[in-house]
Amino acid sequence: MNILFDIGHPAHVHLFRNVYHNLVKDGHVVYVTTKNIPSVFRLLEIYGIPYVSFGSKHDSLLMKAFDQFRYDARLWWMAWSKHINVGVHGITVAHISKLSPMKSILPDDDDDEVEPIFSKYGHPFADTILSPVGTHRESKNAIFYHSYHELAYLHPNEFQPDPTVLHDAGVNEGDPYFILRFNAFKAHHDVGVVGLTIENKRRLVQYLSSKGRVFITTERNIDDEFKPYQLKVSPEKAHSLMYYATMLVGDSQTMTSEAAVLGTPAIKCNSFAGRLSVPNELEQRYGLCYSFLPNEAESFFDKIQELISMKGLKKEWQSRRQKMLSEKIDYAPFLTWFIENYPESRETMKENPDYQWRFK
Repeated sequence: MNILFDIGHPAHVHLFRNVYHNLVKDGHVVYVTTKNIPSVFRLLEIYGIPYVSFGSKHDSLLMKAFDQFRYDARLWWMAWSKHINVGVHGITVAHISKLSPMKSILPDDDDDEVEPIFSKYGHPFADTILSPVGTHRESKNAIFYHSYHELAYLHPNEFQPDPTVLHDAGVNEGDPYFILRFNAFKAHHDVGVVGLTIENKRRLVQYLSSKGRVFITTERNIDDEFKPYQLKVSPEKAHSLMYYATMLVGDSQTMTSEAAVLGTPAIKCNSFAGRLSVPNELEQRYGLCYSFLPNEAESFFDKIQELISMKGLKKEWQSRRQKMLSEKIDYAPFLTWFIENYPESRETMKENPDYQWRFK
């Protein structure tokens, strides 16, 4: 089978990297396409994944629309010339599947109401949308599974933390340290979304620095005043550093969920708080993370202080993590099976959703 993955963000590299290698090992021909995103290039190269770059990526919605038409044309040609059987991920893949023999699978873990552009202009064109159970989805072509995107690469079957990262970061095992993640909010679904103010970022750094080491990672360029705290660990070791961290704090969606599924307490402050089904489940069912709106900054800081003063914090969170894992499947082998057996796999999941529990 000829398979295509379209990558639009560094998080997508993590989401698909194990699936990519599984499919290649099983004898499939797998192509990876992306826009000109240096952080994506670096991760693909680290994980030994060949790729084709199809041009620039812009922040404005007008330029995004222009780029989309150009990108669609290039992927359309690739779908035909490479005889792609199944395309995975992204609005472009969905569009091209209506203009070529290629079938499209869209893994999507965001609710319809928080991504209106993608829901309106992407979902209707896709053959199948794959989403975690509980995600709010209007489309009738959705298949739901018991897992999270983050478990495709952070499930214990897929990930074991590397303790050498502590030496790389200059900390000792057991030392308190905090990872701060500041987001750029430049995606199509981020219009009108805000996170931590610069004043609250400063307050956060000042407070946490009194409790342990602080490492800051950002989606774009870091502010000059925070450069002394900039995380300099190699990207493939970032999740190991997150695993051993005392806490992850910031305004990022993905990294908050990553920390949560690793059993590291995670607290975020942004406009998405309370609006997304997956983070809500991690918070309300499993107690692995907390979310606050920008106007709830004082409650945000109160929760940080409460957790820091909690005895046995990490042990408690690992216990909560085990409860979560007991109710979820390993998403990487499930997605591998779903892709390489498509479209029969879709019918299997429709007729017998419990089939997914084979992928524990």
